[in-house]
Amino acid sequence: MRLKMLGDTGLAVSELCLGTMTFGGKGMWTSIGTLPQDEVDKLVKSAVDGGINFIDTANVYSEGLSEQMTGAAIRNLGIKRQELVVATKVRGRMGDGPNNIGLSRRHILQQAEESLTRLDTDYIDLYQIHGFDPLVPLEETLYALDNLVQSGKVRYIGCSNLAAWQLMKALGISALKGLSKFVSLQAYYTLAGRELEREITPLLLDQKVGLMVWSPLAGGFLSGKYSRHSETTEGRRLSFDFPPVNKDRAFDIIDVMQRLATEKDVSVAQIALAWLLHQPVVTSVIIGANKQSQLHDNMHSTTVTLTDDELKALDEVSRLTPEYPGWMLDRQGSDRKL
Repeated sequence: MRLKMLGDTGLAVSELCLGTMTFGGKGMWTSIGTLPQDEVDKLVKSAVDGGINFIDTANVYSEGLSEQMTGAAIRNLGIKRQELVVATKVRGRMGDGPNNIGLSRRHILQQAEESLTRLDTDYIDLYQIHGFDPLVPLEETLYALDNLVQSGKVRYIGCSNLAAWQLMKALGISALKGLSKFVSLQAYYTLAGRELEREITPLLLDQKVGLMVWSPLAGGFLSGKYSRHSETTEGRRLSFDFPPVNKDRAFDIIDVMQRLATEKDVSVAQIALAWLLHQPVVTSVIIGANKQSQLHDNMHSTTVTLTDDELKALDEVSRLTPEYPGWMLDRQGSDRKL
């Protein structure tokens, strides 16, 4: 398991991150996972034993239960808190009433305290906004997050699911006001969904912001369970068909993945994860599991090496259709390359 620095910080995180969306199962989250505490403990132990030091959760996952079970697993297993990088998020609704949602100063500070309690920890390594809040000025959000960093309750701040202009505006405000800045973006990125490459990937590389990839198997669509010739009777997409995927196009990608998986004697899921691990913009890929076998299979993706020809084959079948201004930037920039 390789380690990478998160953005331009000195924080070392494993190239795979354990996602906790399957922990507990409450409300809408039952369609993703309903793992009890003993199974959660086993998954966390397997992940840590395999070299993963990075765990990602969120206050909204199973209405707080995921955070609670994550903290309990760390305690039950006797893992030293300083050996782990624990990330969580804020934005979603956590109660009735108009102020129990969003990125206001009030909601952020309240939820940080509640997350600390549920996680049974004194600090959060990476505190992320879970999306954009159009009703709250970015300055208010960033000042509240900076207060948490200055208090020692949060070590670093990150964001998730932002558009390029939103992230760049936030970075600009932080630079102008001398506030803590977002060091990472958590975003959807897969062979079946490369839209990130249009605007966000260049921004992340230019600004040295780390990338944490969520749903790297496209909600299970790239797990190997699905093909154009057969119907699957298992998997969360049967009840929760998300993220959206152009299935006809994705089946073309899966055909190439299946060929490479057969040649290498690995799983299709490992090919999907290995491709991400070969992308320079990617810091850590978030993997979740309902079973030990899933976790072990995903973790073995770190041992899969793709040749230049194999990467080219995957790129050709999955590359984006050129859009403006991208094709114009490429055309005009062709005479300004060293």
